[in-house]
Amino acid sequence: MQFGIFSVGDVTPDPTTVRTPTEAERIKAMVAIALKAEEVGLDVFATGEHHNPPFVPSSPTTMLGYIAAKTDKLVLSTATTLITTNDPVKIAEDFAMLQHLADGRVDLMMGRGNTGPVYPWFGQDIRKGIDLAIENYALLRRLWREDVVDWEGKFRTPLQGFTATPRPLDGVPPFVWHGSIRSPEIAELAAFYGDGFFHNNIFWPADHTKRMVELYRTRYAHYGHGTPEQAIVGLGGQVFMRRNSQDAVREFRPYFDNAPVYGHGPSLEDFTDQTPLTVGSPQQVIEKTLTFREYAGDYQRQLFLMDHAGVPLKTVLEQLDLLGEEVVPVLRKEFAVGRPTDVPEAPTHQSLLAATAEATPEASSEGMTAA
Repeated sequence: MQFGIFSVGDVTPDPTTVRTPTEAERIKAMVAIALKAEEVGLDVFATGEHHNPPFVPSSPTTMLGYIAAKTDKLVLSTATTLITTNDPVKIAEDFAMLQHLADGRVDLMMGRGNTGPVYPWFGQDIRKGIDLAIENYALLRRLWREDVVDWEGKFRTPLQGFTATPRPLDGVPPFVWHGSIRSPEIAELAAFYGDGFFHNNIFWPADHTKRMVELYRTRYAHYGHGTPEQAIVGLGGQVFMRRNSQDAVREFRPYFDNAPVYGHGPSLEDFTDQTPLTVGSPQQVIEKTLTFREYAGDYQRQLFLMDHAGVPLKTVLEQLDLLGEEVVPVLRKEFAVGRPTDVPEAPTHQSLLAATAEATPEASSEGMTAA
């Protein structure tokens, strides 16, 4: 099972100091968080994609390429790649390039985003969001899997004899997750292709997450990719830790109360009771995270949000030390207990390459002979 960090890259004032970091500080903080994630033994770093203030990660592949040069093991991913407003041709080429630079340590999460104005900025209509996601992703898959593509659709100019460059590393496209909080159409899309389904699992109660994941698992099996239990599921979550739970609550409260996305709403106590948000000791984080399996089943990837709402970099790095040293090692052991042997691990470039070679032994043998 993979554990990691995702960041939405918000530039938010620290409510305890009333200071807002500069864009440069926030960008460099995201890089520092990624490097720390590898240092403490996490598996994944994922960045969001936004094109409006107060967010900075408008170019995820630029950031991930920079991080790739400074890391050795970390899987580099996105918390959202906007399949609706990005040109599929550009996505195909950008992520294939990143694959080569990172020696395959790349996957990505398709999503529609949560900012309505971004659609007209990129010449699209938000009312066509689902249709855009379906058509653009179908084209993206062909661009990665076919050397020459002839294509015509509703939302972009036709392609005639087009070849996306570079080609995917080793002929294996990056693994794709489809992220959605509330759209069953996206769970269906992930299931249809046998891709991964990622439920952010931050703002919603467990019964909602359960319904979405069960829908995806059922449809995954319907399309013949395996049993429901073998479907590839990822979950999000947000935590804030101190060794003493009272200290964690006291320190995090002003950040929660003023957070752009959930501040000035339910109390911190109500929110932690009703959603996966965990504010407390490392043991409390372990205990609550382990309950995710009760409603999502055995899953493959757990990403935590830790740098949201103005929490300063120094504090985030302290959180990562606790996560890597005290929380994740226990979670790895506990999630392995009782896990069926036929439940796959999260796909990686190496596992996808091996699966491709196994499916086409003749092609693999010819390649080895030629080499």
